Amino acid sequence: MDTFTEMYKINYKSISLNIMVKLLELESCCRSMAGKVQTVLGPVNPDTLGVTFTHEHLLHELPLEVFRHPLPGNIPPFQGDPFSLQNLGWLRQYPYCFDINNIYTDESVRKAMVEEMHFFKTLGGGTIVDNGSVGLRAKDQAQFLTSLSKETGVNVITGTGFYVTFAQTQSVLNMKVEDMAAKMREDLLVGIDGTDVKCGVIGEVGCSWPLADFERKSLISSAIVQAETHCPVIIHPGRDKKSPEEIFRVFQEAGGKLEKTVMSHLERTLHTKEDLAEFASMGSYCEFDLFGIEVSHYQHNEDIDMPSDAQRVERLYHLIQQGFGDRIVIGHDIHTKHRLMKFGGHGFSHIITNVLPKMRKRGFSENDIKKILIDNPKKWLTFE
Repeated sequence: MDTFTEMYKINYKSISLNIMVKLLELESCCRSMAGKVQTVLGPVNPDTLGVTFTHEHLLHELPLEVFRHPLPGNIPPFQGDPFSLQNLGWLRQYPYCFDINNIYTDESVRKAMVEEMHFFKTLGGGTIVDNGSVGLRAKDQAQFLTSLSKETGVNVITGTGFYVTFAQTQSVLNMKVEDMAAKMREDLLVGIDGTDVKCGVIGEVGCSWPLADFERKSLISSAIVQAETHCPVIIHPGRDKKSPEEIFRVFQEAGGKLEKTVMSHLERTLHTKEDLAEFASMGSYCEFDLFGIEVSHYQHNEDIDMPSDAQRVERLYHLIQQGFGDRIVIGHDIHTKHRLMKFGGHGFSHIITNVLPKMRKRGFSENDIKKILIDNPKKWLTFE
């Protein structure tokens, strides 16, 4: 639909002046964003994004209990610095057993992030999508991200929406669909948490398996706001192969557009090439976003074998061969300290430095790589 009047068949004579003004303001804001990408420093021309990773975390305040796992009995206590070489193997194998690894707002993380983004920019990186939905978002998310972007020259796009049920306070869980939609509109069109820093994407929209009632409301409200604003959406599926399809059923019934939507974490959700190709045929963007994790043990679902980077590359190449090269986006989904370079990890530049050479050796053309890193993210992130 071209206008809200057509979308909702609004009869302006039957509504109050105040509501009419709000609707017209909303439509005007949406029209002004058409053809642009919203960064934390303001709207930009999509052609300025460059190399873009679509699923990262530059700061988050996720409650520790959401991902916390008990320490296996065979692991000895840490000796000295948890991030020393003698302990790094345990951190990589069991990252969610150590709260110190999962605190992602302290000063050490903030300093490391500045170093990471400078390095990313030096290597040709252009844009990071920070998936900062409610439940993940730190109290000073807006201030930190704007400062980071100004200092490093990296475009930062941050998200609204709602993460999984277990990350939410009771007051958030009690919100109605209308309230959730209103929160997203405010974040997208006015600014987050009392600032003028606007979100450029809805996400990550957190879903579990089976889908919780709150998460169903979250999907519906996200679809409503996407239909109104023509903004991009990115979704975190539950850890089951049936989850992405169920999510899209709910999302589409509420008016969501798959062609403007990314489904995250597919390498830990769909495990055969056939399943991946069948899902890709639905029309959304397919995201492989755990690059850099080379440990097969997956703490969040031990029935799943986490693939290696080589297997990720192989599966992506299969999607390209099946004709889905224009529906692929990638990232690292870094959200723990041990994956940052300062703490012995691969960092946000891992794809550029280590994965791209592997892709070239495995048959990816330069055009394939350009689509995945530049063209596809640009198209997805541009408001229509």
